[in-house]
Amino acid sequence: MPITPQDREILRLAVPAFGALVAEPLFLLADYAIVGHALGTAAVGALGVAGTILTTLVSLCVFLAYGTTAQVARLTGAGEHTRAMRSGVDGLWLALGIGLALIALGWPLAPAIVEVFGATPEQSAAAVTYLRISLLGTPAMLVILAGTGVLRGLQDTVTPLAVATGSFALNAALNAWFVLGLGWGIAGSAWGTVAAQTLGATVYVAVVVRGARRSGTSLLPHPQGVRQAGTAGFALLIRTVCMRIVILVATAVATRMGPPELAAYAVAVQVWTLLAFALDAIAIAGQAITGRTLGAGDVAATRAATRRMVWWGLWSGVALGALVLLARPLVPPLFAADPEVTAHLLAVLWPVALFQPICGVVFVLDGVLIGAGDQRYLAWAGVWTTLAYLPAAYLASGYDVVVLWCALGVWMLARLLTLARRANGTAWLVTGA
Repeated sequence: MPITPQDREILRLAVPAFGALVAEPLFLLADYAIVGHALGTAAVGALGVAGTILTTLVSLCVFLAYGTTAQVARLTGAGEHTRAMRSGVDGLWLALGIGLALIALGWPLAPAIVEVFGATPEQSAAAVTYLRISLLGTPAMLVILAGTGVLRGLQDTVTPLAVATGSFALNAALNAWFVLGLGWGIAGSAWGTVAAQTLGATVYVAVVVRGARRSGTSLLPHPQGVRQAGTAGFALLIRTVCMRIVILVATAVATRMGPPELAAYAVAVQVWTLLAFALDAIAIAGQAITGRTLGAGDVAATRAATRRMVWWGLWSGVALGALVLLARPLVPPLFAADPEVTAHLLAVLWPVALFQPICGVVFVLDGVLIGAGDQRYLAWAGVWTTLAYLPAAYLASGYDVVVLWCALGVWMLARLLTLARRANGTAWLVTGA
């Protein structure tokens, strides 16, 4: 199929977004690899528990990126450039405030949160250490989310790629130094990630400040704008809460299966997350393009771009699934997995691979509807798909991680049905600023 102008626009946004999104899960993948080689299976399991908690906290605030992308893109498409930058600055202030609140709440509650997962005493102690240190980096991580949303809305995915690449390289170097060189253990892994996140956030603040000054936008927080940024993301928060419930339930089920199963599941989740971020690159393009074209009042261009992005999502999923199957024997040695963990990991990578084409379409449609500002529907769809998943997860609890992953497949199929139904209608095609 020939490359069209729509394809070139999609790729212009998606390819740099792909690099930036892949770099994000590499933060934790680098931690897993270094910790696995230096500290063993128990530490990998502890990192799996703490990593799931941290990912949940940050994911609950993903509206800082997604909502900002859609709003800035729509205002940009409508020619409202000053309002677009005002929205971005307010998003940064909201991110900083939420990050500080998470530190205040999360630090004293860390032991209780870890205990919910039912890990062994050794794993629980290490998970609390990693979690408490990593919480110090949450303001920076949330500022990165908001700053990324601003730049994506302005149709710039190259700058986020540069920041993410630099942050990952620094994270890997610091983790290797702190854990392997200085012998700080799992705490060193957490400190390396916090330092890298802080530097990345500093770069985003500098870029947004420069853009705000060029447009004459005040850098002071605008109370009404900050409040609007928070309330506008409420529906996206519900959607994200539903998604995190799915992952948290799966992690709890894997924890109760035993340490080898938990370690295999933890690594598989990181592989899945890496693939999800890769596929989400097209969804990011969908957010930016949909917001801009609907802001400009061009419904036909929105429909045409959506069709092309679904095609890209499907075949990208096929390619990534095939890649997982080819690379499957190489994954366990990367994490110094023992024979029992290796056996579980090799088995669970099969459903991880086979569900990728479905994931590709789901992520694209999700991104398109977020870009359109269709958050209310996405919130309700999140509730219904989670309810479809929970019985499957309950049934999987008596088996192994392969069956557990098939339960996650039920969830993805439910998401595909709800998103495709909405995209085929017209209710989400709202135009104007």
